[in-house]
Amino acid sequence: MYKKLRNLWKSPEKSLMRDRLIEWRRDPAILRIEKPTNISSARSIGYKAKEGFIMVRVRVIRGGRMRPQIKKGRRSKAARRKKIVGMSYQWIAEQRAQKFYKNLEVLNSYKVGKDGRHFWFEIILIDPQHPVIKKDRKLNMLGKKANKKRVTHGLTSAAKKSRGLNKKGKGAEKIRPSRRANKGRSK
Repeated sequence: MYKKLRNLWKSPEKSLMRDRLIEWRRDPAILRIEKPTNISSARSIGYKAKEGFIMVRVRVIRGGRMRPQIKKGRRSKAARRKKIVGMSYQWIAEQRAQKFYKNLEVLNSYKVGKDGRHFWFEIILIDPQHPVIKKDRKLNMLGKKANKKRVTHGLTSAAKKSRGLNKKGKGAEKIRPSRRANKGRSK
């Protein structure tokens, strides 16, 4: 069943997606939703339909990463106009959700839509103090000190991908132990 749902999401119906995007544009930037839009993606990254799980849809503005034009004379400080951002849109969306829901922890996220102006991501948040989560052997680690604010420490899947930690070997020499340890030479 989930395989068929995954295939449907590869080429979604245009009229349905257009109506969804029109509706989502009217919604606030961070909105709590009852259940995931793409259930197959949500389940593959850890979502379970039980207490303690909260779904949030986050809207992020695309583009706008160019610095203003340099009006004064030539100086080394104004070397480039293009702003190099070390974070993906998905990681930024996760951080915004974490900031909005301070008592929850981000488990994972996935993309649900985009248009010319915005990206939309659905983020799975978990309440680490909920008794159901505390009893779950796979999820109770989110309540421990090492996993507090795991998004801001770059421990989610999107953050690790953005930091380049899914690469190994040739071309990944400056990624580990961290970008800061290698003076930002990894990107």
